[in-house]
Amino acid sequence: MTAESQAIAHLTTQTLLPPAIQAWEIYLKDQGRSPYTIKAFTGDLSLLASFLPPDRGVGSVTTTELNHFLQWLQKGRGVPCSPKSLARRITSIKAFFRWLQRGGVMVIDPAAKVLQQSVISPLPVVLTQDELLMVVEAAQAMRTAKKPDARPYVLLALLLETGIKKGECLTIARNHIDLEAQGGPVLFVRYASPSSRYKERKIPLSNDWVVAYQEYLAQYQPADRIFPWSPRRLEYLLEEIGEAAGIEKHLSFDMCRWTCVLDDWKSGMEADKIRQKLGVSKIQWREVSLKLRQLAGEKTE
Repeated sequence: MTAESQAIAHLTTQTLLPPAIQAWEIYLKDQGRSPYTIKAFTGDLSLLASFLPPDRGVGSVTTTELNHFLQWLQKGRGVPCSPKSLARRITSIKAFFRWLQRGGVMVIDPAAKVLQQSVISPLPVVLTQDELLMVVEAAQAMRTAKKPDARPYVLLALLLETGIKKGECLTIARNHIDLEAQGGPVLFVRYASPSSRYKERKIPLSNDWVVAYQEYLAQYQPADRIFPWSPRRLEYLLEEIGEAAGIEKHLSFDMCRWTCVLDDWKSGMEADKIRQKLGVSKIQWREVSLKLRQLAGEKTE
């Protein structure tokens, strides 16, 4: 019996929403979904459960009720619901009822006809070429100071070269960096969850970064993780670089990622190579490429 069938086996059309949501949570954990995704999805469904009558079985939930729930979120709850949050809640509802139908709990999926609302978030903030030089020079000054500290430069340069996300940066282990790889040094971006394996990739590293990295290893001697600090400490480190450089923008992981990928885009790197470097799906790439065209000042249809 599969993990899905085990989680759903005891459910019927009469099952109330709370125990059905608990079963779905078990299934999501078995699928290796991230704790953040599980928390968001189950939280959305718990909100639906609080909206519907407490004695309502999953098999009697209607499309009309789901649409009323979504209208309530936007206009009747009294709590702001951003377009992005609304889109995620629709996704949660659709995934939950699709799972119930696929598992044989119900014949008709009441969420199938609920319209999905896609949201394109605002354009990201990137560094200009002048600002880029300023932050790199500031980090380089820290590296060559009277009391040298290579950490700011190693972190900043890695983000600007590879475009990795904060979560990916935090999990880099020493054996994820291969300085002897054929063709030159590389970073292996790894994921523990099987459901995220498609995001794994290999990204080249420059020789300049490798030299700074070796200085960093000698100074800090990390045992396993390359950056064994909290996310907030590394965020502060980027902020300190930005302040030392005298830029007004709030230097962040996301800003470095988008600055990196925009530079790749402007340099003429093939779109699919950029997509693979970022570790995003072809569906996600549609929005990313649209933003890149806008950031690059290109015409968009």
